[in-house]
Parts: sequence; C-alpha cells; structure tokens
Amino acid sequence: MTFSAVIVAAGASLRAGPGVPKPWRNLGGRPVLDWSARALSGAGARRLVVVTTADRIDAARALLSDLPDLSVVEGGATRSLSVRAGLAALDGPPDEPVLVHDAARPFLSGEVIGRVLEALATADGALAALPVADSLRCGEDHVTGSVDREGLWRAQTPQAFRRHALVRAFDAWSGPEPTDEAAVMAATGARIALVRGDPRLFKLTWPEDFEMAESLARPAREVRMGQGIDAHRWGPGDGVWLCGVRIPHDAALVGHSDADAGLHALTDALLGAIGEGDIGQHFPPSDLRWKGEPSATFLAHAGALVGARGGRILSLDLTLVCERPKVSPHREAMRMSVATILGIDVSRVSIKATTTEGMGYTGRQEGLLAQAVAAVELPSA
Repeated sequence: MTFSAVIVAAGASLRAGPGVPKPWRNLGGRPVLDWSARALSGAGARRLVVVTTADRIDAARALLSDLPDLSVVEGGATRSLSVRAGLAALDGPPDEPVLVHDAARPFLSGEVIGRVLEALATADGALAALPVADSLRCGEDHVTGSVDREGLWRAQTPQAFRRHALVRAFDAWSGPEPTDEAAVMAATGARIALVRGDPRLFKLTWPEDFEMAESLARPAREVRMGQGIDAHRWGPGDGVWLCGVRIPHDAALVGHSDADAGLHALTDALLGAIGEGDIGQHFPPSDLRWKGEPSATFLAHAGALVGARGGRILSLDLTLVCERPKVSPHREAMRMSVATILGIDVSRVSIKATTTEGMGYTGRQEGLLAQAVAAVELPSA
C-alpha cells in the first residue's frame, strides 16, 4: 500500500535531561532521528517529511540526504502545529494514507507499519498500542485509590489516517492541545482501530530511557567456538619457538615456517570459530613467501579476520603436549606474547602443558602436539 509519513522531531526534550534534543542524541552510533526515518523509508514511504526546529533543518537534510523523496520543514510551538506543518508539505492523492510518527520512538519495525496500514481498510484511523499490564494506583505521595486497567491501552506511534481526513479534523479542532492525532480524529466521530504495537517501541522521555535504548540498539551477539590442532616433529637445533617465545633446547621443531605449533593451533582455532578454513588455506606451505615466516604473522592475520567480522576474542585455551622442554618457566611470557599479537588482555589467554608419560610419539620425543580452543563473540547471522 502506498503511503506517506510525517516524523515529528521539533520538541524541546525538556524531560530528557541536559544535552541536545532527543532526535539528535546518539543511539547505537547514529542520531535517534535516523532510526525512524530509515525504518519508514525502508517500508516503502512514497514521501517522507521530517518536522524539526529551524536550527536543525540543514542537519536533518544532511543526515538523510540519501533517502528518496525527503522534505524537511520547520515545526511549530506545539506538537499539533508541527504535525500540521508536516501535512502541508505532502502532496499526492488526498485519500492517501499518512503515518505520523514520533522521532523519539526509534525502534520502529516494518511489522508495526504494516499492521497500522492494514487496519485503515476497515477504519478511519489506526494506532499502535499495547494493553496496560501493570496495576494502576491513584495518589501523589501515597495511594488514594486504584484504577481498573481493563480496556486501557498505552498509545504508541505510528498513527495512520487518510491525509485529507486528518487535515479536516485539525481544521475543525477547537479544544486544548490534543495528546495525539487519534484524539483529533476521534473528536469528529471517526472510528480509530487499535492494532498491536511493540514493547520496544517505547518513547525516549527520561534520561534513563537512553540507557535502556542503547542496550536494544546493540546488535545481537553470539558466541562461537573453534578448535585447532598442530604437530611438528623434532629435528636438529638449539632452540624451539613456542607461542612466540624462543626457548633454548637441544632440538628444534621442523616446519616450513618457524614451526611454532602453539601459534599454529591458536590460528586454526580462531579461523575455525569464524568459519574461515585453516592455516594451510591462508598460508600454503607450497608458497615460498612463508618459508621461515614468524608464526605471529599467521595468528595476527586470524585475529584481524575476527575483527573484520565485528567480533572479539573472548578466550583462548592452549595445551602443549611434550616431554620436553618444560613449559612452566616460560608460561607467562608465552601468554603475554599471544595477548600482544592479538591485542587482547592477557587474562583471556590460557596456556597449559602436559606429557603422555612416555606413550606415543610425544612420549618418545619424536614430536610436539598443540591443541587449542577459541571462544569468539560475533554479531548474530
């Protein structure tokens, strides 16, 4: 269904505490106004009118310059005057649906927009609303009575009407400042439908509302796990690289790079957690560029891929399986090395060592085994 929309963003925001007006405060890294405007435009608004204060007109145009069919106009001293200014800026068929929405309700969904528009097929107007769930009490500093909540609703926006009918209703209004457009239409005898709103569509009013809104604005996150296993055989040498730390030893691990099995296992664990294959795909042993390459390069690459996906490393747990060298004297240096390579706190890195008590290839000191598990937090798919 074709529709136009008016966003009211001209209020003084007196109850919201010090700072810029509500539509211009940051929420999830962008102004509150941006949330509603893009929701309505994305739902298919033919025309979008933003009503704001004179000093914010240029800022609103710049913020929403990429939205099609946008108009920004100056509002009035009251909400009703601002809505009327927005309606005057609209064109098109007089019976076209128009949605009026508060900029201070940023979490507007396409589902709510669809429900209020659909209700216009059988009603003169429609508003999103929620039934009152809390018990209601009367009084100032003590309870003097109660109010039956049956049949009571919390009105939200958007509210939908045919444009010419809403304009006529405002022209006929002679009462005090109306609470909303539904009140203006109801005064003409219009039938206003109640449709299911959304608890997230609350109005930013008090300073504490912004803290709650910020938590909703954060993208949903999920934790993913990855596992990495690497093994290298022992060969001639006088030292071994483990987790970026060189440990003097009477042998060396043999490999195409520096054969740091600990960093290789951690790299594979991170790649596995984000579904990016394994270390061999990113750094093929057949490529001479990586011959003798410090394995810190590989781990830093995996960490950068996590960051590029908007993720963060929660924890790394590495176990080294070998008879020698002793790991415990170097454990803290190894943890710090891994933390530095990845730019994370050392508390997120665990490094352990164990032996197989002489059993298997590690017990016979033919090679060293590294096993790693990574926990990564990513935006939900």
